[in-house]
Amino acid sequence: MSPLEKVTVGITAETLVIVTPEMTVGHVVPGMPAVYGTPMMILHMEMAAGAAVQPFLPLGHVSVGMMVNVRHLAATPVGRTVRATARIVAIEARRVVFEVEAWDGDRKIGDGTHRRGVVDVAGFEKRFGVTRPAAAMA
Repeated sequence: MSPLEKVTVGITAETLVIVTPEMTVGHVVPGMPAVYGTPMMILHMEMAAGAAVQPFLPLGHVSVGMMVNVRHLAATPVGRTVRATARIVAIEARRVVFEVEAWDGDRKIGDGTHRRGVVDVAGFEKRFGVTRPAAAMA
C-alpha cells in the first residue's frame, strides 16, 4: 500500500500570516530593510504544502521538504497579510510536487515549485538516529 494512494493532483491548501518585525530580513541581517524575508516566505509556502498533503497520509507518516525553486517578486512591509498557497501538480513514487505562490492582497509576491517526500516518522527517526527529549515522549 502506497502512503500516497489517497493523494491526488489538484489538492490545495493555504497559510495566512500577518508579517511581523521578526519575519523581516532586517530583523536577521542588520542594515537590511524591514520587509518580509524570502526564507519566511518559503517557510509559509512549505507549511501550505504540508497542510495540503497531511490529511491524506496514513497514520505515522509526514511529508518533509526536499526541494524549493522559488522567486521572490515583491517586498511586503510589516503589518500586511500574506497568503501562501500550494497546489499538488504531480505525484512521484513517495514524493509530491507543488506549485506554490505567495500573495499580498491581490499582488503576487512569490511563486515557484516545491517537492516534499513522504516518510514513516518512526523509521525515519531510527534511520537518522533522531532521539526525542523524555518530556516529548510522555
